[in-house]
Amino acid sequence: MKNDKVYLTLQNGRQFVGHRFGADGEVVGELVFTTGMTGYVETLTDPSYYGQIVIQTFPLIGNYGVTPDMESRKPWVSAYIVREKCDAPSNFRCEKMLDEYLRENGIIGIYGLDTRELTEIVRETGVMNAAISSKPVKDFTAIENYRIVDAVKAVSCTQPEYFGNPDGIKVAVWDFGAKDNITRELVKRGCYCVKVPAAYTAEDILALNPQGLMLCNGPGDPAENTEIIENIRKLAGKLPIFGICLGHQLFALAMGGKTKKMKYGHRGANQPVKRLDTGRVYISSQNHGYEVISSSLQGVGRLSYINANDGTCEGFEYPELNAYTVQFHPEACGGPRDASFLFDKFIKNITEGKYNA
Repeated sequence: MKNDKVYLTLQNGRQFVGHRFGADGEVVGELVFTTGMTGYVETLTDPSYYGQIVIQTFPLIGNYGVTPDMESRKPWVSAYIVREKCDAPSNFRCEKMLDEYLRENGIIGIYGLDTRELTEIVRETGVMNAAISSKPVKDFTAIENYRIVDAVKAVSCTQPEYFGNPDGIKVAVWDFGAKDNITRELVKRGCYCVKVPAAYTAEDILALNPQGLMLCNGPGDPAENTEIIENIRKLAGKLPIFGICLGHQLFALAMGGKTKKMKYGHRGANQPVKRLDTGRVYISSQNHGYEVISSSLQGVGRLSYINANDGTCEGFEYPELNAYTVQFHPEACGGPRDASFLFDKFIKNITEGKYNA
């Protein structure tokens, strides 16, 4: 009988023993957790998880199998950790079992670990690196030296891709690791989307003659993307701009703001965000490990949303530039749809040619 024992070794020296599913092999990555109760297919295929070993806090995963709810062309997580995997999924949309899907895509999975204890460690200690191996780790060099680099370059498309009706509102979707539902939400509102590689310059984008620009989500340290930041600076004010997640961070950096790495980030479909001008709270889907330091943007725009739990920046508006950005995911698939109106606002900004506060 195949030995399925596997070791998870944390950078702080803690070690857990579980059972292997999905692909064979060993891997090092950044250990993070997500709190979504559903949407594990979307989690696996969200490019923002590139380079990360993801802990799923909800205890049973795989109960509806793998459904056609992909957010990109393949899963991007480095590895996947669950308390209990379901081997008998029940759903009329199920196409295959989670184990089979991970195996086909070369993703290592672990089950049988105490995910509650693991999550508590990350919450108390902060995000750290970890290794998955068939034997106990004795040399921590690879774990300690691991860094996520060139993440946006790794997940972005390499050629332009087109979606929607060519007679619709033309929007350039700058792909830093875009979730597909961002494009779907725009197409649903009558847009003709041209998804362009992260390597495009400001001149390349303007040559498309878009009516609006979408700055998408993506993985890694936002400050690493110096060329993209410079190109965003050139585009600011030249056309309506809407930024989500990494796009929010990159626009802030282009405006002279600063970002920093959070202790353990926000990942899940239940993050409350407060809109400052109305006091209304929305439940949002989020996946980020960096935050914009709102005080670094004083005099540039205005803070629009904050996280209701920890007060961190969740949105910024730049009225004079016809631009606004949010840290959370209004496309939320899967997740709450509270903030989908932000896409309507973007269309209004384009069609009316002015900023709508």
